[in-house]
Amino acid sequence: MNNNSKFAFFGTDELSVKVLETLKDRGLLPSLIVTVPDQPKGRKLVLTPPPVKLWALENKIDFAQPESLNDPAFYSTLDTRHSTFFLVASYGKIIPQNILDLPTHGSLNIHPSLLPKYRGATPLESAILAGDDKTGVTIMKLDAEMDHGPIVAQTELDISDLPYYEKLRDELAEMGANLLADVLPKYLSGELVPTEQDHSQATFTKKIEKADGLIDLDGNPGLNYRKIRAFTPWPGAYFFIKKDDRDFRVLIKKARLENGEPIIESVIPEGKSEMDWDSFQRGYLKS
Repeated sequence: MNNNSKFAFFGTDELSVKVLETLKDRGLLPSLIVTVPDQPKGRKLVLTPPPVKLWALENKIDFAQPESLNDPAFYSTLDTRHSTFFLVASYGKIIPQNILDLPTHGSLNIHPSLLPKYRGATPLESAILAGDDKTGVTIMKLDAEMDHGPIVAQTELDISDLPYYEKLRDELAEMGANLLADVLPKYLSGELVPTEQDHSQATFTKKIEKADGLIDLDGNPGLNYRKIRAFTPWPGAYFFIKKDDRDFRVLIKKARLENGEPIIESVIPEGKSEMDWDSFQRGYLKS
């Protein structure tokens, strides 16, 4: 699809990159990418650029990394570009209304859930943890409240097989970008009018902490399986074992479901490389 609309893209992580790759395949490239500042990562706190910045550099697209979205200089940068619309996908910051209103046709968001269900930052994990049979992606027009704006379009995805987080992330990012490309001409022409959400049906996600990944191997098998799928790769589903008078953390990397029971396939014991479950049991759980 070729489109002469000039737009800025707000995004940060791997979901954002997948959206950009798909839009590129559809002939839609932003004139500006807005992302977060470089962040210290790892034990050595090395200053690391967000994935979207790397994508912008690879594709020779201008980018901005404002410390604050209330910076007058940043506002001026956006204002002078005269964008047709802004597109937001997994940016990670609340965008002020005065910025959302800058483009001629407002600001759109690709949100990986069937709004008004799962508003907030963790809709993918929430859908997997709940054991939902379906989820989807929503194109919405942003307003000042979180995931509250009117819906432009939606599409559903069957997740009855409970995919791992990364697989679901990539599928919904691609679906969302293609849906945006499909409906954008009608939206810009005014033929497609956004519909207000049923706010009485809204549900909200919670922030995920590292401690949420802890599982009890003797606990609810369904919940354990959903945690493994939702929390891989971060924060990871893990348990502790006692060996040589100390507690060792064991990260579960892969598992499948058989007859309602999670079958662990591979793990990473603390300080070791990934190994299959049978090898781990022989080396760590033998009496």
